[in-house]
Amino acid sequence: MTRIAVLGGTGYTGGNIVREAAARGHHVTAYSRTAPAQPVEGVHSIQASFLEEGAVAAAVAGQDVVVEALAPRGELAGQLEGIVGDLARLAAEQGARLVVVGGWSGLRPAEGAPRFVEAGDTPPQFKAEAEEMVRALEWLERSAPEELDWLFVSPAQAYGSHNPGEALGRYRIGGSVALVDEAGRSAVSGADFALAVVDEIDRHEHRGHINVAS
Repeated sequence: MTRIAVLGGTGYTGGNIVREAAARGHHVTAYSRTAPAQPVEGVHSIQASFLEEGAVAAAVAGQDVVVEALAPRGELAGQLEGIVGDLARLAAEQGARLVVVGGWSGLRPAEGAPRFVEAGDTPPQFKAEAEEMVRALEWLERSAPEELDWLFVSPAQAYGSHNPGEALGRYRIGGSVALVDEAGRSAVSGADFALAVVDEIDRHEHRGHINVAS
């Protein structure tokens, strides 16, 4: 049984990961600013703001894996890169694995090509969030402690609560180049994305930046 903390555990991504991890018998602690509308059996839920002193350290303490699934909006706008930096330092000190959930815009259409957000392919209403997540990724690539075991996971383009998709029970994993199907589409359901993340926690097959699509 793995001890897993999920930051943003009542959001769309975090909630799916919490349910999948708990169903496998892992010891899951879900952190969020609000109480869960539908508590998951066996999951320890904690309400916290990660702008409060000591909150990040408390979330990492005693965990085997820390999943950061926070959205850089609201009070966290402009704060996420710093939170990821703090998580990285604390996880490295305690020997925990850090899994950061990013977005499609941090991927590339081809090896060596600009990221989608750099090429202007991100809708204006999401650009600030996408740029902040990319800054967090690039900080990990450039400055993460050498001993840190980290993974940055980007979902497919068609992903989110507005487009939940169908749970297929399968997925594909790629690197920093976006996975697309024969028609050039990229999609994954929330359930299948969570399946991929928890499979990776269980199997520990990748490091660095990966992306998940059906």
